[in-house]
Amino acid sequence: MVKAIALLSGGLDSILAAELIRRQNIDVRCLTFTTPFFSARKAQAAASQINLPLIVEDITAIHLTMLKSPRYGYGKNMNPCIDCHTLMLQIAGKKMDETGADFILTGEVLGERPMSQGRQSLYVVAKNSGYADYILRPLSARLLEPIKAEKDGKIDRSRLLAFQGKSRKNQIQLAADFGISAYPAPAGGCLLTDQMFTIRLRDLFSHQEDRQTRDIELLKYGRHFRVESGGKIIVGRNNADNVELQRLSTEDDLMLFTDDFPGPHVLVPYGAKSALTMAASLCVRYSDAPDNIEIKVICRHANASTIINAKAAKKEDCARWII
Repeated sequence: MVKAIALLSGGLDSILAAELIRRQNIDVRCLTFTTPFFSARKAQAAASQINLPLIVEDITAIHLTMLKSPRYGYGKNMNPCIDCHTLMLQIAGKKMDETGADFILTGEVLGERPMSQGRQSLYVVAKNSGYADYILRPLSARLLEPIKAEKDGKIDRSRLLAFQGKSRKNQIQLAADFGISAYPAPAGGCLLTDQMFTIRLRDLFSHQEDRQTRDIELLKYGRHFRVESGGKIIVGRNNADNVELQRLSTEDDLMLFTDDFPGPHVLVPYGAKSALTMAASLCVRYSDAPDNIEIKVICRHANASTIINAKAAKKEDCARWII
């Protein structure tokens, strides 16, 4: 039986591409990836809906290496789409070799995204992946050169499609024809396309060479400050942030909170003592304590607690420090 590895993002295009190939009586197995910048949740929901097996691979380490210096640069923010797609196809190609599959398929549509799905970009990604003759884009295949599996008669090219452009009318109609009604709106699921997140990520890259996955996870929560000493301070905005900061903290960090007034949890990663005074003042600033009074701030570090008396940080300092 002919076998295929389908890159499944969980979006409508990738769902339709996998379903279209399965209807040629081809054994389709889906593959998706997870990093701190995107999760597998949509893909897991999609695979469950269309009843296809799904492999989830964490590619954080190799993705971070690529992200530091992508060959083809970034998009509007820090999204290295061409290099990212190339990396995913390289991994999919290895999975194809390991499992004895005949080709890889993706949900890419010619011209749908100007940076990563133009004809030249699709060619470059396929070529650089090392698997150019094994990558099928079923939704636009009849507008592209046939791959090896088509030439070998393993895929019926006449049953592939010629979608192109940004309009989703064809995809929506095909979904209705296939009886697929639940699919996510076309929104970016990658944090590297988010302006605020990427501002914080650039700051992290510029101040901390030996970054860990935890450091990237922390970028998702709270207000972030970089003080004159170079220390990082994260201030929870709400209870959900406080919970996540606590969950992601370690014994090496400083964790601060107010004693007598409701307020945020404040995290100083890696316990930078030079940032302690500023962290305490930020803790007071974003608490319910009245202005211009000194209050007690509890600081926990390495299973020990100390009390600091602090006043609220000045608004102009907050504005200067915030990332």
